[in-house]
Amino acid sequence: MSDSTYLTWPFFDDTHRKFAEELTAWAKEEIAPLEKDDHSTLEALDKSFKHLIKKLGESGWLKYTIPKTYGGALETFDVRHMALARSILAYHSGLADFGFAMQGLGSGSITLFGSDDLKKQYLPDVGTGKRTAAFAISEPESGSDVASMTTTATLDGNHYVLNGVKTWISNAGIADQYVLFARTGDAPGSKGLSAFVIEADNPGLKVSERINVIAPHPLGTLTLTDCRVPTSNMLGHSGDGFKVAMTTLDIFRTTVGGAALGFARRAMDEAIDRAQSRVAFGKKIGDFQIIQTKIGEMALKIDASALLVFRSAWVKDTQGIRVTRESSMAKLYSTESAQEVIDEAVQIFGGMGVVSGVTVERLYREIRALRIYEGTSEIQKLVIAAQTMAK
Repeated sequence: MSDSTYLTWPFFDDTHRKFAEELTAWAKEEIAPLEKDDHSTLEALDKSFKHLIKKLGESGWLKYTIPKTYGGALETFDVRHMALARSILAYHSGLADFGFAMQGLGSGSITLFGSDDLKKQYLPDVGTGKRTAAFAISEPESGSDVASMTTTATLDGNHYVLNGVKTWISNAGIADQYVLFARTGDAPGSKGLSAFVIEADNPGLKVSERINVIAPHPLGTLTLTDCRVPTSNMLGHSGDGFKVAMTTLDIFRTTVGGAALGFARRAMDEAIDRAQSRVAFGKKIGDFQIIQTKIGEMALKIDASALLVFRSAWVKDTQGIRVTRESSMAKLYSTESAQEVIDEAVQIFGGMGVVSGVTVERLYREIRALRIYEGTSEIQKLVIAAQTMAK
């Protein structure tokens, strides 16, 4: 069983502990049996993903991604709840974690910057799983360099007309709406960007490609051709796009660390089981000091990651300030460490560790993307340096 003593840490109160216990029990019962679902085709993947979203919604867990005013479980975002949720779900299913995360990230900008009408229109159904959300910011030549975005939004009466391409978009082809970023003005760099909510069935928006990645997730490319969007669907004001994106990521980046924790804890548990059952040279391999050293290093990295993740979440929840430095530290260290933990787990499994379908092999594929999305590890180092040097 995965270690849960971290729940006694002072970052949490009894509501967090109860939440973690209940979600853990639910995930064991409802999510763990789905771990080996068929994801070999896009049709099978989409079916499985939609089923997970429905289960998460019907069981009330998606209510933790939206505020209480619009059907949520809590008054506002509680990053500790979301980081705990991602850690617990990722332990059992990378796809379930992904679904929970995208409901939060894909609707978070609406919660933070949307008008009351937009919130009423979109948030309640996100919280029940009736609508699937997405966040579309990356472009073929604009990933980490958000300021180089070229998708345009030109004002035409009471509409904006959008043209451009977005790629690496999670939930592309499945989402019911997209929070999408485009350039609305001539201001240089990030100053000319704005954010919009766009319905998936808008005739000017097409899913032009589905992208297969090493860990099956719904991912694709969007093409916008004279896509007309009402001015009322803008989030905030014209030119607020960069602020909308960074404020949203400032909250959800910490939760990426939570997902990495879940993957790492599962890998360590699998490695311990293997070490205690596998016999070589006349004894269990867990009796060899070299294996014990690996387990010790895994445990150290997991606890250090948890401290950074839940420190960042606690600061955001209790102090209500920007946690750019803290969230970047949490994401960077936890994702890099989880990659190392999982790699060691594969090593402990030996040849079985690279057999398709074995849990540690799946985790090896699952963790890799977390070091890239929502800001690469290299970008996180630059952010941490800038924040540190500015103090």
